Amino acid sequence: MFYRKLWLICIYVSCFMVLMVLAGCSKSTFTTLAVTSSSTPGFTITPTPTASEITSPVTSQPEKAGPNSEAIFAITNGPDGNLWFTETTGNKIGQISPTTGVVISHDINMSDIGSEGITAGPDGNLWFTEDQGSKIGTISPMTGVVNEYNIPFGSFGITNGPDENLWLTELGGNKIGKISPITYVVTEYIIPTNRYIAPTAITTGPDCNLWFTDWWGNQIGEISPTTDVITMYNIPTAGIVNGITAGPDGNLWFTETNANKIGKISPATGIVTEYNITTANTGPFGITAGPDGNLWFTETNANKIGKISPATGVVTEFNIPTANAGPHGITSSPDGNLWFTETSGNIGKISTDGKITEYPVGN
Repeated sequence: MFYRKLWLICIYVSCFMVLMVLAGCSKSTFTTLAVTSSSTPGFTITPTPTASEITSPVTSQPEKAGPNSEAIFAITNGPDGNLWFTETTGNKIGQISPTTGVVISHDINMSDIGSEGITAGPDGNLWFTEDQGSKIGTISPMTGVVNEYNIPFGSFGITNGPDENLWLTELGGNKIGKISPITYVVTEYIIPTNRYIAPTAITTGPDCNLWFTDWWGNQIGEISPTTDVITMYNIPTAGIVNGITAGPDGNLWFTETNANKIGKISPATGIVTEYNITTANTGPFGITAGPDGNLWFTETNANKIGKISPATGVVTEFNIPTANAGPHGITSSPDGNLWFTETSGNIGKISTDGKITEYPVGN
């Protein structure tokens, strides 16, 4: 609960934390891969993983939705053609039809679990993280049945890896975890650093490695699913880093929330480039690649959806009709639109020409 509250406080009141600017990070692009404040230029490490078995799941059944005001957080595409999302304060997983806009919510058994990240797994289920308890959950898009599994840590971001495992971040544990959808065995990898960091969002890169953001330490991390080697890259501008996604240009793109920038990193060179957002103090959060070849992102503070051209770096912004909507997660859908979450309790849809439609979520 501490980390989620601290995160939301930082976004909504735009607290500009005073983080130490690391050596060699004064330019907008760089190649130094430093992870400490010492003169060491950078390093990688092959951590020793630990494994643990997961206990038997518990299950719950779905229920129909009605009017409410849930804090909606992450969103992803399901194998059934619906959009699936986490209702963080409501202890639910929701789904919305992109054709009808009908919403259904599914109860999670545990109270105050803080469901955060969600992704489609290789087993045909949706997998979601619970940052308030040592569990990870799955939900069947066919039956709506929820299963929860005990894991050694509270988790936050999650993605389907190129090795057909689920990869997740331990926000308060300085680790990256993976879980097999077949055996449910969890393996943890310690992130090489001598300071506290907070791995947050995670995605698969075009190089078939897993890339993640370090919310607290102002870094981008990379882990190889074949060698387990972790490499950390500093970001030139100090601040908080949140969402990350693979772009159509072969780079990884990420949001710099209180620096008010969009960043990209080359997986081939580790060079980071940053782009300023036109509006001040927008609080960029989630980010995804759009069907039009642009990167689309949420602006939590400014109540807007933004897009940036990977070719020119030009940023365009679109106002959300609902005041103080709190846009967070965003994903590209096969229907040709971008879908995003609002912590005010809506799901939003934006076309590539900027038309926004909002749908209330129920309990």
